[in-house]
Amino acid sequence: MKRYLYPQILKDLKKKAVFVTGPRQIGKTFLAKQILQEYQHPQYLNYDAIDDRRIIRDQSWPLKTDLLVFDEIHKMKNWKNYIKGVYDTKSENQHVLITGSARLDTYRQTGESLAGRYYHLRLMPVSVKEAAQFGHPYDIIERINRLGGFPEPFLSDAEEETARWRNQYYTDLIREDILEFSRIHEINEMKTLLELLRYRTGSPVSYRSLAEDLHIAPNTVKKYIRILESLYIIFLISPYHRNIARSIQKEAKLYFFDTGLVQEDEDQRFENTCAVCLLKHTFYLQDVKGRDVQLQYIRIKEGKEIDFVLIENQTPAQLIEVKLSDNRVSKTLIGFSKKLPQAQPVQLVHNLRKEENIQGIDILKAGEWLAGLKA
Repeated sequence: MKRYLYPQILKDLKKKAVFVTGPRQIGKTFLAKQILQEYQHPQYLNYDAIDDRRIIRDQSWPLKTDLLVFDEIHKMKNWKNYIKGVYDTKSENQHVLITGSARLDTYRQTGESLAGRYYHLRLMPVSVKEAAQFGHPYDIIERINRLGGFPEPFLSDAEEETARWRNQYYTDLIREDILEFSRIHEINEMKTLLELLRYRTGSPVSYRSLAEDLHIAPNTVKKYIRILESLYIIFLISPYHRNIARSIQKEAKLYFFDTGLVQEDEDQRFENTCAVCLLKHTFYLQDVKGRDVQLQYIRIKEGKEIDFVLIENQTPAQLIEVKLSDNRVSKTLIGFSKKLPQAQPVQLVHNLRKEENIQGIDILKAGEWLAGLKA
């Protein structure tokens, strides 16, 4: 399976260095090794491998190397200055690809040593759009809801294999990635926080409520959630607030990159799948097209909510309500479509027999609409 960023990486490598970041086990290394096959004299170097580390430090790869792939290079001291030196002194026909997960993405954002020398692409889980080759959009949603969108469990199409993969994945996250960002005594607190969040998918995050459940300070909860964001375990969707007269809820809503981590609630899993597909769509438009696009939501204090709002150039472009089976038009969606007439309102329903338009609201089959996104 060739991932959706494959052609863009090849295109971008002709102009600048390319950073590919994303969650652990999302397929970055596999994708990089596929890219190697497009070159005559490529060199893959992983800083975790002793022999590769020596070659990296000595810069002793063959002069004819036309593609340098650096994996886990962020573990090297002063790695950004190192990459800057490699990039600035390379031959014209030599290209540079750097892959990594959370730590690389965090370090990449600090300092200016690589400014203007790279493109950044974020590799996301398999979506309905990307998985079109595996069946009908409805069935793809069912598969993602059941297995998650990470390549290994998704491609296995087997619940037992997925359970084994997720147990190991979860263990590695706690043991390696979270420990790297935090201290040993915090691990149990973060594990408990993760378990609590699995039941609160799609809900506004209350730091005070979580702090009470964990018996820790709200600021500590904020710190932990920032770590989980940095590790591509969860993502937050902030509320849209411009041009809305009544006061809004300020809390962000929380989702998991791996839908399989959401606890056994069919509605929450479906909403999480939609959130990941929409986030991937916005990342693609940002990273590849350079567009000013954001994914947000609307919730006023009376409890009325629009699940997702796609914002382009700081203006709502689409209002999106998602339902597992309910094809009755959302009154809240009707109300907000009148307040924000420039935004296209759609209600996505997974189990929908027939599409229709009611009071200006398109009620559509979720799978087919998600299959039409950009990524």
